[in-house]
Amino acid sequence: MRYYLISGEASGDRLCDDLIQSLRRCDGACEFRRWRPERSVMGVWEVAAQLPRLVRELRACRNDIARWKPDAVVLVDYPAFNLRIARFAHSRGFKVYWYVAPKAWAHGEGRVDALRRDVDRVYCIFPFEPEWFRSRGLEVRYFGNPLADILASEETRPLEGGRMIVLLPGSRRAELSFLMPRFAEMERLMDASGRLRDLRLVVAGAPGLDMEDYRRHIPAGSRMEVVFGRTADLLRQAEAAVVCSGTASLEAALSGVPQLVCYGFSPLTWKVARKVVKVPYASLVNLILGREAVPELMQDAASPEGMLDVLERILTYETLRSRMQADYAGMRAALGGPGASMRVAEDIYKDLESLTA
Repeated sequence: MRYYLISGEASGDRLCDDLIQSLRRCDGACEFRRWRPERSVMGVWEVAAQLPRLVRELRACRNDIARWKPDAVVLVDYPAFNLRIARFAHSRGFKVYWYVAPKAWAHGEGRVDALRRDVDRVYCIFPFEPEWFRSRGLEVRYFGNPLADILASEETRPLEGGRMIVLLPGSRRAELSFLMPRFAEMERLMDASGRLRDLRLVVAGAPGLDMEDYRRHIPAGSRMEVVFGRTADLLRQAEAAVVCSGTASLEAALSGVPQLVCYGFSPLTWKVARKVVKVPYASLVNLILGREAVPELMQDAASPEGMLDVLERILTYETLRSRMQADYAGMRAALGGPGASMRVAEDIYKDLESLTA
């Protein structure tokens, strides 16, 4: 079979890589073609500024699909781009599968109609999603979450240096613009007050970004380090993590590191988000468990002072850390057992095989 896969950001790329490996094991005669949009953006102003580029990429991707003529178009997350590709692919008669259902439960409930119309099968990776989608008339499939398998397959390599706090400010430049200056000010407060002064601050560099993306936010004389390609190692060895909400929060929990989740937007995007976002939490850990298992600081509350206060509590109180670890165990159980991506791959392959039988 010929599979055309599209993923648009670092977290989706990892899931896409894992799914490709699973499809190879299912389909001995498989061929793959993959499209990665240049970079993902989010937010009202941010998307508007990049609209010409997005339009060009959509046109190029549609043309590429039409030329290659795959048996299946597999869309991995990234709904701003992939919903438009789904409509095109469906209209041309290609089989369309969606892996990692759009977070319509957070915002954009109207996307359910588009999924129903343009996608043959939708695969969820969070346990609360099937009931939500089915209650709105969309049949979805849930085979568990693949991230635990991905992390387990990554070899741990010890890092040199002392005790550390790992900082994950996100994989988009807009996220860095919000969180990195706050991390720099938090470091200044730590140095001035002596609070947590013995801990290193290490930024986990995201794929798709480079050192200059981080350096522009780090003041001269800062002791913040930026390390690329070692996120799993950093999380496994850190005393605590400050995490941009999203997949990084889930990865931190699966790695067992106590965490603080912070998030924010430009003022315009935040104003819009307050009206359209419908979920009570930003962290996937909290959404999966249905309660605040890890602390969250959003927008103005994500101040350097607020971050430092929460980190100090996490690192000082053993009962808080123990409770977080117990919650992590409950979350792992809710995510299901190993082999999620293989089950998705088998389901896709069997469906395609049934068409040629």
